[in-house]
Amino acid sequence: SQDCVDIDECVDLPDACVSHSVCINTVGSYKCGGCKPGFLGNQTSGCLPRKSCAALTFNPCDINAHCTMERSGEVACRCNVGWAGNGNTCGTDTDIDGYPNRSLPCMDNDKHGQTGQLCVHPHSGQEDADGDGIGDQCDEDADGDGIKNVEDNCRLVPNKDQQNSDSDSFGDACDNCPNVPNADQKDTDSNGQGDACDQDIDGDGIPNVLDNCPKVPNPMQTDRDRDGVGDACDSCPELSNPMQTDIDNDLVGDVCDTNQDMDGDGLQDSRDNCPDIPNSSQLDSDNDGLGDDCDHDDDNDGVLDDYDNCRLVVNPNQKDSDMNGVGDVCENDFDNDAVMDLVDACPESAEVTLTDFRAYQTVILDPEGDAQIDPTWVVLNQGMEIVQTMNSDPGLAVGYTAFNGVDFEGTFHVNTVTDDDYAGFIFGYQDSSSFYVVMWKQTEQTYWQSLPFRAAAQPALQLKAVKSRTGPGEFLRNALWHTGDTPGEVKLLWKDPRNVGWKDKTSYRWQLSHRPQVGYMRVKLFEGTDLVADSGVVIDTTMRGGRLGVFCFSQENIIWSNLRYRCNDTLPEDFQTHRQQFLMHIRV
Repeated sequence: SQDCVDIDECVDLPDACVSHSVCINTVGSYKCGGCKPGFLGNQTSGCLPRKSCAALTFNPCDINAHCTMERSGEVACRCNVGWAGNGNTCGTDTDIDGYPNRSLPCMDNDKHGQTGQLCVHPHSGQEDADGDGIGDQCDEDADGDGIKNVEDNCRLVPNKDQQNSDSDSFGDACDNCPNVPNADQKDTDSNGQGDACDQDIDGDGIPNVLDNCPKVPNPMQTDRDRDGVGDACDSCPELSNPMQTDIDNDLVGDVCDTNQDMDGDGLQDSRDNCPDIPNSSQLDSDNDGLGDDCDHDDDNDGVLDDYDNCRLVVNPNQKDSDMNGVGDVCENDFDNDAVMDLVDACPESAEVTLTDFRAYQTVILDPEGDAQIDPTWVVLNQGMEIVQTMNSDPGLAVGYTAFNGVDFEGTFHVNTVTDDDYAGFIFGYQDSSSFYVVMWKQTEQTYWQSLPFRAAAQPALQLKAVKSRTGPGEFLRNALWHTGDTPGEVKLLWKDPRNVGWKDKTSYRWQLSHRPQVGYMRVKLFEGTDLVADSGVVIDTTMRGGRLGVFCFSQENIIWSNLRYRCNDTLPEDFQTHRQQFLMHIRV
């Protein structure tokens, strides 16, 4: 006997119906309906936004900006790479940190019109400790105490006496535990007292010695499996695992980690609220246990999503006073999270509002041996800038937010003239053996550890799919260094044919688009205003979604600045072109 399972064409065939239209699955088939809220047209002419840049009689954007349509249907202007401003007015932005080199006469007087400080390094937070107009990143004496940064044990706090009671690397004036050595200065509850000397690290009112989650606030102290680790921080809350071992760094403890993931989105089936449909974000707007991607009524208001003009906000009456296809209760704030769609990083998710890497997981990719030390991360600008200061083993700083489709961009800058190794960023991170990495080396070089195999690096920008059989260790370390495929470890998806390395103290802007539902990815790299590398359309479904972060390998003084991510599941136009060309090639 055979079991026949219905295929959902609306999921498996991305072009079953025209973009932005309703697709309804039926047993053995499907049917296409009208355009989704906010769009006009039909299955013949296509569904287009009610407003479009092309329909404007007057272009409000600066000559160095481009017009975009927000999901609300509003027109927005954004400065091109290498320029900064509010979009209506743009000025040169040499270091690509989001601030123009000179002040602009912006009508709204927002940050976009402010001049960048006298600094040629990316500095998206514009920190200036001594207020001298020179940004901390390029001020030789950032705190103005007369002691150069390289010799100052408090770079950002004046302390001419350089007193250091605990003999760590931080002087008493800036040490959040002046009498207890704590090189990381971690302060979980942000109360000004470092974790190393704080009697209540998470600030939940329960002393560390009595707290079953000392670093995660949990005043109720719930512990279902009674293993001494509270549910709030337990990697296996229903199975006893007091040691909390997690060998693959996927935030699931080893004793309950099945590694069974039918849809490949990085969530094991037993924890996946849509086990048959990739949905790394696990968004569940109505908290009914069914993820939005497989729930036909995301807000549970009785109106099916395909016909709901406020899909995430309860509005059974579907009131739409201005008849623009968007209900009144979600006009300009589709997910009702009090952050306007225009500035919301994920306007269709109330759980993600702004780019923020202040909370991150450090993943060490070569934990054994003493070839080099581990990376040290410093997060600035409210989580939108990361600095790595050490010449280190390969490592990652990974944010905790998981994404389905996403656009991720940032400015990369090596702020030194010493060394010539790897820096980059990651996406689709699922565990320490499964992620995508875009990495760039300055010069050609063979890795100095010839075991377990010889690894040769070329200077070209590279896009790799990491699916390591061995996990963190010497095999993965050498496979990452090596340009090319390493069976069982790393697959090279694309390499810049120019075969050139990055330049010292030069800012580069990357733009990544990833649509894991169809395996689409594309990377663009700009030097100043010039597009210098473009991967074109790359298709790979090794990882169908995951987390974002940055990558380093044996390179110090790396700045990732002006970071920005935005949820986006819309398939780019070039995907359809690529798909058609591929199908034609197959037929031939």
